[in-house]
Amino acid sequence: FFMLMSVTGDNFIQLFLGWEGVGLASYLLINFWFTRLQANKAAIKAMLVNRVGDFGLALGIMGCFTIFQTVDFSTIFARASAFSEPHHYFIFCNMRFHAITVICILLFIGAVGKSAQIGLHTRLPDAMEGPTPVSASIHAATMVTA
Repeated sequence: FFMLMSVTGDNFIQLFLGWEGVGLASYLLINFWFTRLQANKAAIKAMLVNRVGDFGLALGIMGCFTIFQTVDFSTIFARASAFSEPHHYFIFCNMRFHAITVICILLFIGAVGKSAQIGLHTRLPDAMEGPTPVSASIHAATMVTA
């Protein structure tokens, strides 16, 4: 349900709610045998590592709303070409960053966190604490396709 919600949503809010649901499903799956201490530790580790990516995605969504005044995909895609000019910036620590570039990097961090790549893969060895067939299918279907 959550992956379907994430894929079929037509705005960033629906995508984010589905995204969080997929993370919750992963946590619950890893912690299936909740009486085992190792399963509890692995589930908490997976949840914390996923929060890094979720934070990046949330900041990217906030950046989209700040620049485009909407979270609707079709409106953002239609307006994006108008914001490609170099006079749209985010200023951070007296440095100017192109707004579209910052938003794209933040959305990319969200995808990297969910698919466990580039430094956010430390949860993968512990993620197999849940039942193996279900664990393999959910991680193949949802985590990698993010």
